[in-house]
Amino acid sequence: MINDYVAAGKVYIVHRDFPLNIHKYAYEAARWANAAASIGKFAEAESALYDNQNYWAESGNIEKYMATTLSATDMRRVQKLMGGCEMAIAPDSHTCPFDSYIDQDRALGNAVPVQATPTFLIYHKGQKFPAGQGVVSYTVLKQFFDQLLAQ
Repeated sequence: MINDYVAAGKVYIVHRDFPLNIHKYAYEAARWANAAASIGKFAEAESALYDNQNYWAESGNIEKYMATTLSATDMRRVQKLMGGCEMAIAPDSHTCPFDSYIDQDRALGNAVPVQATPTFLIYHKGQKFPAGQGVVSYTVLKQFFDQLLAQ
């Protein structure tokens, strides 16, 4: 989808954070993803988080998996940005510079309302489609996009 639609300028993707309270380390993962995004490494962070979710979700050691995908230089930059974002600090304490962005995204999600992750919203020529949830195959999404873009 990125190559076929986003890179071609046909579709824009806007990622929003919606860490679920039932996942103990989801908020912390959102912080790491935002820190990586700050240095242009969101795609790498997202891959590390999704590919290793079963591991860090249990241990809370998100930093370990981020280090497997980022260069040493980039990892140091992200670690510096994460200063004040220690897990012991409650997400609602707002000492982490990324918390306000995550909280804004969560508020937007509550307005949808997001009831599952992933949830996706599609807008086309001023029309808002009902929120979709769950995994959608690329084949189905491609057919849908092609049909919309042909209009």
